[in-house]
Amino acid sequence: MKSNIFNRMVVALVVSAVSLGGTLPALAQQQPPPEQNQQENQDKQKQKSENKAQKKQEQQQQQQDKQQQKAQKQQQQQQVKQQQKAQKQQQDQQQKAGQQQQQDKQQQQDKQQQKAQKQQELQKQEQRQQQVKQQQKAQKQQELQKQQQEQRQVKQQQKAQKQQELEKQQPQQQQQQQQAKQQQKAQKRERLSQQEQQQRISQQQQRLEQYREHLDQQQRLAQRQSAELQQQKRMAQYRFQQQYLQRLRQQQLSLRNARNYNYGRDPYFYTPPSFRYSRGGRYYETNQYGANLLRQAVNYGYEEGFRAGQADREDHWGYNFEDSYAYRDANYGYSGYYVERDDYNHYFREGFRRGYEDGYNRRYQYGRHSNGKYVILGAVLGAILVLEALTND
Repeated sequence: MKSNIFNRMVVALVVSAVSLGGTLPALAQQQPPPEQNQQENQDKQKQKSENKAQKKQEQQQQQQDKQQQKAQKQQQQQQVKQQQKAQKQQQDQQQKAGQQQQQDKQQQQDKQQQKAQKQQELQKQEQRQQQVKQQQKAQKQQELQKQQQEQRQVKQQQKAQKQQELEKQQPQQQQQQQQAKQQQKAQKRERLSQQEQQQRISQQQQRLEQYREHLDQQQRLAQRQSAELQQQKRMAQYRFQQQYLQRLRQQQLSLRNARNYNYGRDPYFYTPPSFRYSRGGRYYETNQYGANLLRQAVNYGYEEGFRAGQADREDHWGYNFEDSYAYRDANYGYSGYYVERDDYNHYFREGFRRGYEDGYNRRYQYGRHSNGKYVILGAVLGAILVLEALTND
């Protein structure tokens, strides 16, 4: 482009010179011929073009060198990055391998420790089991020894009781014979008068009515007592109470039929009194039917007390016979006839207290076991219920 401009300038100068004509003869004579100038200009332009081309080549070469250097540098950097990346990966792999080895080693150590702990636990368990077995064996031996000792004591007590009974049988037999004679004498007496019989029947009817009302009250008390036993988890005492209540229900059924009772056919109501007994500082009279019922009260009380004592012992409950519903009720075996309920309750509780003591302590101090029943000793019964025969003067 520069050569074109230069050529235009030369052409313009020539045109100017031609237009001036002769005004510049000297200049036209001094300038070289146009061919020479054109040749020089061409040479110059050629030189410039060559210089320009060379310069351009140099610039291109420099640019290529720069690009090559840049590419080399980028390649080197990429190689360095790849090497660093490879080194880092290698380090990571080595680190991971080391960590894995440590983890494997730690896991192996943990497994060994767990195995050792399991072995120790197994050994401890075996030791504990052996100790438990030894303790159980020792307890069984102690229980066997205790049972054997108790059996020996029971046998000794029974033997001593039998001896006592044999020793007391003679005076008791004499007393019974004397009582039988007195009863025979009393039976020879005339019956009670119609007025006395009617009075006794009226008292009996009032007694029955009061007894029915009392039984209704006792049922409510029994329900509360049963709930308390369940809350206290005294299951043995609870079972005993339910059995006791079942026996009372059977009594109530027989009591319902008492409205049609034939008093004229019951010898109690026309038999005069033949015994007297003392309670609370007062004397009460009764005939043989009332006396038999009072003896039954003591026996029934002893049996029920023995079972109640066994139940409290089984429940690991403290000694307390007064807490038992059967002791509070004291009506088992009482039909409402022959004697006052207070009298029957008193002698039932006297037997109950002694039976409870024997049952709780697993002994037979006041009674014995015979034919599946717990029976109070005759001597003990005679000490509780002292019956004095009435003499006919």
